[in-house]
Amino acid sequence: MKLLRPIVLAVVLAAAFFYFTTYRHGGLHPASWLSRPQPVEITEAAGSEGLDAEEQNNMEVYERNIPSVVNITSKAVTFDFFYGLVPQEGQGSGFIIDKEGHVLTNYHVIADARQVTVTMHNHKTYKATVVGTDPAHDLAVIQITAPNLMPAVLGDSKNLKVGQKVYAIGNPFGLAGTLTRGIVSSIRSVEEPDGRRIDDAIQTDAAINPGNSGGPLLNWHGQVIGINTMIASSVGQSAGIGFAIPINTAKAVLNDLVTIGRVRRPALGVRTIPIGPELASEMGLAADYGLLIVQAVPGGSADRAGLHGGSERAYLGNIPIMLGGDLIVAVDGEKIESQQDLAQVMNNHRAGDTVTVTIYRGKKKMDVGVVLGEAREQV
Repeated sequence: MKLLRPIVLAVVLAAAFFYFTTYRHGGLHPASWLSRPQPVEITEAAGSEGLDAEEQNNMEVYERNIPSVVNITSKAVTFDFFYGLVPQEGQGSGFIIDKEGHVLTNYHVIADARQVTVTMHNHKTYKATVVGTDPAHDLAVIQITAPNLMPAVLGDSKNLKVGQKVYAIGNPFGLAGTLTRGIVSSIRSVEEPDGRRIDDAIQTDAAINPGNSGGPLLNWHGQVIGINTMIASSVGQSAGIGFAIPINTAKAVLNDLVTIGRVRRPALGVRTIPIGPELASEMGLAADYGLLIVQAVPGGSADRAGLHGGSERAYLGNIPIMLGGDLIVAVDGEKIESQQDLAQVMNNHRAGDTVTVTIYRGKKKMDVGVVLGEAREQV
């Protein structure tokens, strides 16, 4: 009997709790135990909204160019002290430039490669052969044999302005067919990690990452204005500072790369010193800028055109020079103030081109036509 009392008391207390908390207030509804949760109310758009003009242009640029952009896989062999010959694989991008299957890319994408493979936007894969290389400009042309190719349209990089919209298409981190967008942030000369210099490089904030190298940088009209080549970053990925080789630099050497496999680098065939206002005043020159010809290489382009080197021996500091030569102030109408200016003009030409060199001979200003020779012939 003593054992039943606590049990009876517990039952009474539980019944009282149930009565006052649930049953008395009508809280027990058998149907509620079987009901489903009420659906979440969301706000949906009435229908698909139209694209604005900018979005439409983004899509048009992408759709027009994606058939021309390819993924390049290169396989090379490196030597390891412990393991001997070790296979190495790299990836980059490129774009088709003609219906014969020539593909323009960066030299560093295919450098030392024993095997090069190209994958199209439709996932078809082709073996490629290296046709020509230009390490000095970090450019290369490879070739595939494939049907129904769609070449990219090459634009003009000469008159680019900071603020123009640009697009980059490539395969960053192997993610094929990726489009990013930005602007031209600056036009400047930069040095690549291996010491190669890019004159008039196009700086952009369009995201460029490993795997984008060799892919096209496009303008608002979908024309190629540059070849994406490097980034400035401490973490090995986009930090909003990428660089592209101007397409005009590539166009100047494409014919040589495709036909003879190398670039016939043009040269005036002169040795010069830069002239500033102070030197010009001391030497009594007719202009306070330009390049003074110290020597016209015998038999070179300038020599054949009649340009004069110096004839009076003098010293610039401790360096012996020859004075009295012609003063170069422009080439094809472009002002020349330094050897770098002259090199940039040469980058837009190839051996065999004729340029107009503006000089001062004494106080007389003259225009002289010069047929450019090949640089290695005039060293």
